[in-house]
Amino acid sequence: MGIGSGPGRLLILVYGVFTVAAASRSLYQLIAQYEDAPLAYVLSAVSALVYAFITLALVRGGEGARRAALLCCAAELVGVLVVGTWTLVEPAAFPDETVWSDYGMGYLFIPIFLPVTGLLWLRRASRA
Repeated sequence: MGIGSGPGRLLILVYGVFTVAAASRSLYQLIAQYEDAPLAYVLSAVSALVYAFITLALVRGGEGARRAALLCCAAELVGVLVVGTWTLVEPAAFPDETVWSDYGMGYLFIPIFLPVTGLLWLRRASRA
């Protein structure tokens, strides 16, 4: 079973939606509101790039793409944990939210569960 089949299709869908959501939000904020919260908006753009890369890797399939997606999911999880903790410890650094603020609370905590789900799927897919 390929990484983009079965449950991988649902991951492609969710990562694709998050790519569009994070990219469109951050693009608007970077253009229209950059001076309000530059760190938050740049981090949202970074999350959009990570989501896009994972989406493309899942669609592409193959062992190399699986490894790349695995690495990106791990980096995404670290990003969510670091940014989520940072926004709680030093909220003044984030006058506006990022996708990963408060561990993704503004996105129903999906950003904290998504990389974990991705990592579990990609590990399972490697054994298949």
